[in-house]
Amino acid sequence: MTATQEAGGSPGTPAPRQRVPKHRIITASVVGTTIEFYDFYVYATAAVAVFPALFFTGNDDTTRLLASMATFAAAFFGRPLGSIVFGHFGDRIGRKATLVGALLTMGIATFLIGLLPTYHQIALWAPAILTILRFAQGMGLGGEWSGAALLASEYAEPGKRARAAMWPQLGAPFGFILANGFVLLLTTWMSFDSTADAGTTDHPFMVWGWRVPFLASALMVLVGLYVRVRLEETPVFRQSVERGEKVKAPLAEAFKKAWRPMILGTLIMLSCYVLFYLMTAWILSFGIGAVESGGLGISYHTFLEIQLVAILFFAAFVPVSGWLADRFGRRRQQLFTNVLILLFGLSFGVFMAPERIGTGEDANLFGIILFVSIGMAVMGLSFGSMSAYLPELFPTNVRYTGSGISYNVASILGAAITPYVAVWLNASGGVAAVGWYLAGAAVVTMIALFVSHETRDLDLDDVARKG
Repeated sequence: MTATQEAGGSPGTPAPRQRVPKHRIITASVVGTTIEFYDFYVYATAAVAVFPALFFTGNDDTTRLLASMATFAAAFFGRPLGSIVFGHFGDRIGRKATLVGALLTMGIATFLIGLLPTYHQIALWAPAILTILRFAQGMGLGGEWSGAALLASEYAEPGKRARAAMWPQLGAPFGFILANGFVLLLTTWMSFDSTADAGTTDHPFMVWGWRVPFLASALMVLVGLYVRVRLEETPVFRQSVERGEKVKAPLAEAFKKAWRPMILGTLIMLSCYVLFYLMTAWILSFGIGAVESGGLGISYHTFLEIQLVAILFFAAFVPVSGWLADRFGRRRQQLFTNVLILLFGLSFGVFMAPERIGTGEDANLFGIILFVSIGMAVMGLSFGSMSAYLPELFPTNVRYTGSGISYNVASILGAAITPYVAVWLNASGGVAAVGWYLAGAAVVTMIALFVSHETRDLDLDDVARKG
């Protein structure tokens, strides 16, 4: 007897949607992505304040920071591979088991970073292993996002898919708050400041304190695994399997039949990535950077506090994005948001140039908080509806693979090189040049949106049959 007949339906008729407690779906999607993004952002924080001194050598601070940013970028090259590997299993065996594998990959890599010897102990092996583990972090996150997005969207009620799919998107601000908040508490308790203690390697925080957030991720992963193993397979995937639509090689099928939405999805995500990593990784290095190197010379503690305030605006506007996307459509909502991103990029030179905003003790902290908060609010508007928009571009049997590749190839184009390029642009052309970089990304995304189609009213089961 088939699963359909057991459910009370006739052969060939899709099984009715299984009633799963809404809170379980929300918890499973939010908790998992929060842990994944926590692990990812802990590295970003350490890449700015810790790793340049412990894992790299160079003649000046900028050289070491650029080297550290290069390993930071390694994760983004691991993300497309993660989307391919986990996407294959997600489209072949289901969303549930694949999400567990992605969480373990990220968690193990993060824990091992916390145990890694430094350059002063094992020389060049240290940055080499660090880069490998960072790559593994990228693979884990590359498999996580699309699975969590599908978990939320494939259970969603008609007409409310963007609002339901926004829950895993909240994992990004929640993970950021946990990561930066943990580091802020540690550095405060241990009386460490990257400005006063720049370049030191014998401060307790630099000796062992920085390892604590990485090692603590193991406890969070255990919680995430408990939540994930209690999941049930999504009804859309089960119905696709019952109709015999599962393919042996999702990657080949995606490139054969869904290459156009993969390109569009990649470009639609581009400006979102550029904005976020300017407002997190680069802005931190710019804020605490030495004035003579083009930075603002603000203390590490102070700038972490600024980011923790600003990230609240990110979290607040994620659900707003989902509501707007359900009310007005994904395409229109994203076009409006990218106009805001364009204008925000053009404002960099006006509001954030060191000669305008001030440096060190003379810096206008309110102006900096306002600027970063506006950027994070716009980021929430951009990011919130992506977990509905990208999966809706693809049929069920390649949805995990296709949406994952789009999301993670965009991470290479929009995020991997962004902190590195922004450091170079600021050093050579000032902060206004960084803003032009963001504005250019917004233009590219708007072009992709103009040639794409609206997906709000599509039925995911219908997409599966027509895909």
